[in-house]
Amino acid sequence: MKLVIQRVQRAAVRIDEQEVGAIQTGFLILVGAEAGDNQATVQHLAQKVAKLRVFEDEAGKMNLNIKQVDGAVLSVSQFTLLADLQHGNRPSFKQAGAPAEANHNYQCFNAALADQGLPVATGEFGADMQVELVNDGPATFLMDYQEPNA
Repeated sequence: MKLVIQRVQRAAVRIDEQEVGAIQTGFLILVGAEAGDNQATVQHLAQKVAKLRVFEDEAGKMNLNIKQVDGAVLSVSQFTLLADLQHGNRPSFKQAGAPAEANHNYQCFNAALADQGLPVATGEFGADMQVELVNDGPATFLMDYQEPNA
């Protein structure tokens, strides 16, 4: 699973010009679910997101997590994060999970974030979405994790 985490002042997602999810302070997370992702992957990343200390404290240092600033998450599925651009000029998406599996892992990731005590708004898996945000900083972070083979 690959995540692009953007610290935002506000973010919203629209489908057919209708707002389906919006937040104020928090994270806009673009989520790419890979083939082979599992519950351990989902749980690990949700815990990391909840504990990520990238909000400024009173001294202006990145020292607070999303809960400490009463933030929320806008989670948007984005399989294009998994594009392989190494060969030719057309991206390959062979690393992306099969749609049913990817949707399941995306939904589980959102539920795991909620289990961490975070308010979670979402887009719609597989939909054509328009995302609008005000990146705070700007501060953008890449996070990925694959469960090691046992």
